[in-house]
Amino acid sequence: MERLQKTIANSGYTSRRNAEKLIEQGRVEVNGETVTKLGTLVSPKDIISIDGVIIKKEEKKVYYLLNKPRGVISSFKDEHDRKTVVDLINTDLRIYPIGRLDYNTTGLLLLTNDGDLANYLMHPKNEVKKTYLAKIEGILEKEDIIKLKKGIVIEGRKVNTSNFKVKSKDIEKNTSLVKITIVEGRNHIVKKIFSSLKHDVIRLTRTNYAFLNLDGLKSGEYRELSIKEVKKLFSL
Repeated sequence: MERLQKTIANSGYTSRRNAEKLIEQGRVEVNGETVTKLGTLVSPKDIISIDGVIIKKEEKKVYYLLNKPRGVISSFKDEHDRKTVVDLINTDLRIYPIGRLDYNTTGLLLLTNDGDLANYLMHPKNEVKKTYLAKIEGILEKEDIIKLKKGIVIEGRKVNTSNFKVKSKDIEKNTSLVKITIVEGRNHIVKKIFSSLKHDVIRLTRTNYAFLNLDGLKSGEYRELSIKEVKKLFSL
């Protein structure tokens, strides 16, 4: 017997966290009966459906690292039929991104059908490091540097922003290139950090996710993670 949300996640349908939301919303049925209680136990013989569609039981687990291009949605599908990151991966399995990058943000994004790994990496308590390269308007002044070293409060919660480096400054164009590493996963968090300092982000790229990087991958290209890399992600 296994918890319903875990079975859904292991099927590759979605992450465990999203599976819990689907259950609470009354969109999940077990053997034709709607289930809304989290932690409900199911067996391999039970028939599970979401929105009336029966989910397949556990599939082969796959893990991809994508160099996301600009103008692509970080989602399984888009209601406006815009291109999604899943469209860029050649697979017949139902995969989804771990977290998201904004429409015009580029860089490293992981995709999988392993709900356990997705849930593990996205959980705030695990503090997975993510590194970004941000081109911002203006030149960071001494007071900006001091604020970043102390940490920035965003929407009532402090973000540790002490791990940063000003890579370059363009006085003529009035722009700066800043490398910053955070463990936050909130939406638009990097843009909000610099916006709080009165510097708009012109261009944003995620260059690293934990120990992973974009080496050898051009924009739009992807590769499968090795077994060693997957095990290392689970051991973070």
